Amino acid sequence: MINLKTLEVWFITGSQDLYGEETLHQVAEHSKTISAYLNEEDRLPVTVVYKPTVKSTAEVTAVMQEANNATNCIGVMTWMHTFSPAKMWINGLKILNKPLLHFHTQFNRDIPWSTIDMDFMNLNQSAHGDREFGFMMTRMRINRKVVVGHWQDNESLSKIDGWMRAAAGWHDWQGARFVRFGDNMRYVAVTEGDKVEAETKFGYSVNTYGVGDLVAVVNQVSEEQIDELIAIYEDEYTLVDSLQKGGTQHQSLREAARIEIGIETFLVNGNFKGFTTTFEDLHGLVQLPGIAAQRLMTKGYGFAGEGDWKTAALVRAMKVMGSGLKGGTSFMEDYTYHFNPDNRMVLGAHMLEICESISDAKPSCEIHPLGIGGKADPVRLVFNSGPGPAINASVVDMGNRFRLLVNEVMAVTSFNPLPMLPVARVLWKPYPNMHTGCAAWILAGGAHHTCYSQSLSADHLEDFAEMAGIEYLLIGKDTKINQFKNELRWNEIAYK
Repeated sequence: MINLKTLEVWFITGSQDLYGEETLHQVAEHSKTISAYLNEEDRLPVTVVYKPTVKSTAEVTAVMQEANNATNCIGVMTWMHTFSPAKMWINGLKILNKPLLHFHTQFNRDIPWSTIDMDFMNLNQSAHGDREFGFMMTRMRINRKVVVGHWQDNESLSKIDGWMRAAAGWHDWQGARFVRFGDNMRYVAVTEGDKVEAETKFGYSVNTYGVGDLVAVVNQVSEEQIDELIAIYEDEYTLVDSLQKGGTQHQSLREAARIEIGIETFLVNGNFKGFTTTFEDLHGLVQLPGIAAQRLMTKGYGFAGEGDWKTAALVRAMKVMGSGLKGGTSFMEDYTYHFNPDNRMVLGAHMLEICESISDAKPSCEIHPLGIGGKADPVRLVFNSGPGPAINASVVDMGNRFRLLVNEVMAVTSFNPLPMLPVARVLWKPYPNMHTGCAAWILAGGAHHTCYSQSLSADHLEDFAEMAGIEYLLIGKDTKINQFKNELRWNEIAYK
């Protein structure tokens, strides 16, 4: 599991020297209380660090520069306890290069009706102090998250949690490295994209290594290493008879284990956070990596098939965002439809590589022919995914911008067994309904590869898109196709 508690969000309170030492002392004490409460809340995944009250241009600039340079700081949370003249924030906001959450709160939840006086009013001015600060960020066209509510309210904490998770995913992308073993599937359009622009915009790099580079590492895997991994397979999965020791295809399981160890060794040695493969380029590999991709995703690596680096990077970011939450996250593909008018739904799957984190029971480890790729039958984990709310997300390159498209869905339990389907799978109903949801996805140019998550919501992805400064489109419960078409038209104008 990815430990988000090693990351920090800095709590910065704004005021000014106008009010005197006693007021500033109370401001500091209140700020310490709030930041300590947030830091001790179990539901907030990131460490909250209190910073002294800023009261001048120099102090604001210094703390923002410090935040930029702090390796573990993934963002700042600001609050104006009193009135804080916003011109003093300009230089600091200009240089800040990390996500910002503006917490529009106040120390007291209720107005103290019988005792309120002007001393209380002068101290507790966030109702209009935050508006002064908000104007400046709007004037400077700064993307940020605004959370309104008392600092002990569940709703406020839930929104802060979502923003923290998005900030963690964004932070993880900065300097991240993704490797493509071979190129993308030939003639496929949506898996292409501008890797230079992606590194400029997103902060991660994507480079291709020949499959031979991987094979050289795979061939160095020892029999002892394979034995150790086989023991894990036997403990964690139900192996079909042919894959068990003494079975007719046990050697195929050993080859799958060899490939998994080789890929993980390559990723660790190269400090990569994700990878892609393609069935069209397997020179030197005995079989297409199936169980290897599934298990490495479970460990937190990003993955996508056919060289789809944008989806591999998104899977990694969403794995980070969902760390510690209930439910899983996986590479996914809309594979086939059930158009029965009484129960329309999508069957999601891929050739092999669906992450076991979304499994609803102990997976079965099986071997079946693939039919494409011209290699030996690959080993894979086969399972169903459980019911409940989920999202599908896709990043596409629109030529002049990147677009993040999200569809809210409801996963359902299969009402019929699938004894002949040799892959992991999930059934879902897209919101608002099958016709509108699928049509909107097509109109928006959404990819056939997605990242499917049971642990995250559309709100997480919206915050993430804001941090990245990219276009965000939601297909949800309230989507109407005519309004969605208008949104697409408006965005074309906005991004020109």
